[in-house]
Amino acid sequence: MLVIVLENAPPRLRGRLAVWLLEVRAGVYVGTFSKRVREHIWGHVEEGLEGGNAVMLWGSTAEAGFEFKTLGANRRIPADFDGVQLVRFMPEAEQGVL
Repeated sequence: MLVIVLENAPPRLRGRLAVWLLEVRAGVYVGTFSKRVREHIWGHVEEGLEGGNAVMLWGSTAEAGFEFKTLGANRRIPADFDGVQLVRFMPEAEQGVL
């Protein structure tokens, strides 16, 4: 399964994602694709996100049963702890620095 969540994304990117994925809530897209197609879709997110932010989550054989990647400024950032991907929060003052 593949899930992409967009915040503050341009309408054209949201429309582009709606071609491949089902938009179950505003900015939340769901589908099932191969790694190749997932990477292709993420490429469109990278190109069209502009000032927004995004997270992509997919099922895998990782310890948690899924993996994810993020793009854009957000207080929640991925952190690797001994091979386990977790999320940490940046302090308010560091938000603009990435």
